[in-house]
Amino acid sequence: MSNYETITYELDEQGVATVTIDRPEALNAFNGQMRDEFRELWRSMRTDDAVKVIVLTASGDRAFCVGIDRDEPFSALEGSSSMFGTSNNFMFDDPGDDLGPKSNDLWKPVIGAINAMACGGAFYFIAECDILIASEQATFFDPHVTYGMAAVYEPIKMLRHMPFGEVMRMTLTGNAERISAETAQRIGLVTEVVPHDELAAAADRLAQSIASSPATAVQASLRAVWAGADLGGPAALQNAPAIYAAGTDQAALAEGAASFSSGARIKPRTR
Repeated sequence: MSNYETITYELDEQGVATVTIDRPEALNAFNGQMRDEFRELWRSMRTDDAVKVIVLTASGDRAFCVGIDRDEPFSALEGSSSMFGTSNNFMFDDPGDDLGPKSNDLWKPVIGAINAMACGGAFYFIAECDILIASEQATFFDPHVTYGMAAVYEPIKMLRHMPFGEVMRMTLTGNAERISAETAQRIGLVTEVVPHDELAAAADRLAQSIASSPATAVQASLRAVWAGADLGGPAALQNAPAIYAAGTDQAALAEGAASFSSGARIKPRTR
């Protein structure tokens, strides 16, 4: 267990770390303390070889995360400048900029297990997960424009995970529409929807299947997929040799060859 106040952290013997956003009294909104704690945790995982896969979820049944905690002064989240009324609106710090794992240069698989409502700044977390699964009661929306705020960072990040038209519709409809778990799966945002009380088990099953493979191969493959998504095919292929070289581990190759030769096979699950 962790010593954090806004998140909990557990690591099992197979290398699966479970990270839980834990401010249910505030609908798991993030504040300055949570941002600091996530930054510390994500960065510590970079060099912790015991961590192979991370499951990110949230406590309670009402919300995964509702974004920034509006009861906390914005200055506490943004550093030296204010989001509103600053003398130079192009010089403020994005309050959620380093909430997510990729923003902290953590390139280990992160499974987002979305338990309930996810909106606004929740997409700082969601956009940097590698695989998303959801409870059947989960919903997704971005209320920024409804309350007179420009939605900027969240939709830009979510274009990696959702079709352009879906991101545009979610962004412009604000609080007037919510994407159900079923629709989220249909548009490719989430890969699996399960009954609410089965979410933790489904996330662990997926995490254990990933953790069973050599970590170097998994992490290099993850980097390759992100490079393809962010850079596009031609540019990503230029980086492919470097990713392949960095991800080629002789011990892992020997382990894989021995496993293949043994005839033993994992019984696959069809979904």
